[in-house]
Amino acid sequence: MNYNVLIIGSGLGGLECGALLAKRGLKVLVLEGSNQPGGCMQSFRRGGMHYDTGLHYVGGLAPGQTMHHAFEELGLLDLPWQRMDDAFDHVIIGGRHFAFHQGYEAFVEGLAKDFPHQREALQSYVQRLQNITADDMDVCAYDYLRQTFSDELLVNVVSAAAMKTELRRESLPLFNFAHTCSSYIESSWRLKGDGNLLVNKLISTIEEVGGEVKTNSKVVRLVEADGRIANVICADGQSYEAEYFISDIHPAELCHLLEGCQAVRKAFRRRMTSGENTCGMFTAQFKLKPGALRYFAHNVFVYDKPNVWTMTEDNDPVKGVMISARVPEDDSDELRQIDLLTPMPWYECEPWIETKVGRRGDDYKAFCQKKTEQCVALAEQYIPNLHEMVEQCYTSTPLTYRDYLGSPEGGAFGLRKDCRTSMLSFHSVGTPLSNLLLTGQSIILPGIEGVTMTAFETCSKII
Repeated sequence: MNYNVLIIGSGLGGLECGALLAKRGLKVLVLEGSNQPGGCMQSFRRGGMHYDTGLHYVGGLAPGQTMHHAFEELGLLDLPWQRMDDAFDHVIIGGRHFAFHQGYEAFVEGLAKDFPHQREALQSYVQRLQNITADDMDVCAYDYLRQTFSDELLVNVVSAAAMKTELRRESLPLFNFAHTCSSYIESSWRLKGDGNLLVNKLISTIEEVGGEVKTNSKVVRLVEADGRIANVICADGQSYEAEYFISDIHPAELCHLLEGCQAVRKAFRRRMTSGENTCGMFTAQFKLKPGALRYFAHNVFVYDKPNVWTMTEDNDPVKGVMISARVPEDDSDELRQIDLLTPMPWYECEPWIETKVGRRGDDYKAFCQKKTEQCVALAEQYIPNLHEMVEQCYTSTPLTYRDYLGSPEGGAFGLRKDCRTSMLSFHSVGTPLSNLLLTGQSIILPGIEGVTMTAFETCSKII
């Protein structure tokens, strides 16, 4: 069977493209190499509970806000979203406690109580967040913050919740930093249920109009004919044809599939394969003892000292952690699941690079245990005696992301963006092949907002 659009990879970007195009009457096929769709949005089951891979909260879902129209178009507003506390992000730095409030004015007022001498600077900051343009791809986020705020502690505070991107002083574009922060200030939401709710909703949208999502269908080659992709070949020998093709896999992995394509010049290949990957994340996911802790509808970011922008430069021991609580699904106030996350550079994985899941050895287990204990020690600044509440613990590292999700070097945020070389590190959704398009977090922006924005941009080239 021929298709209008064939999508390689079923991460959030691939499924969103599939849903958008299927709703417009196009025949869509999504091919996923692993046995489970969803990429970083998928969840996994352990000990009778589901745990999320990368979904923790979403910003800007209220009417008129950044993500409302996009999620409405995708049919995702129907999911059981729950608005978080007014103070949606709590920040603890060096023992001091700060709060981010929903709404730009409330955000300013909340921080101005702790930094009254920086009120005008905070107002200028939120105005900039609301008016970010492509020109800000060339602006260094750290330099901008240092120029805006005269108080070094405030620079760290407003940056603390941006742990959901890679904070690099010398290179992170303001464009990325602002999009990482702004929609959550508009409004913040958690999903009551696991990430597979979102994944399955998008798959249902594709299948309801005759599209297909096939797992265990690893694409190994794209075949070119006259400057276009004619078909793809999978590891099982199956071949599929389509009018358009969309890649939702890492650009370097795509280039491997394009070997022999004459229309793809060395310059394009070099740009796609030479970019640096962002750091990964270490995650400790806990099942808590019944009745040990009440649910709290906010995130907490704990740092041992004001080193938000330098914490990954020397990451032993853990210097900062994000605490994310899972919404109880039984309508009680009893918290049964909690995640602790901290950035983890690839070099920390070097002793086990040649290993696979389940075969990394006792030294890897000891490493994860030590990392977990360090995360818990920081988290206990907010949740005293957390270690006594844990019934079960599951950990993941960049190696886990590499092996399960096909993410080179376990990068949690795709290819690294650099304000000093924005023309090279930000990519267009187009390629030298007229019917091959790109989507996903490595192209324009990472995160749910960034991937969704990119998916709409990709589909606009077809619709």
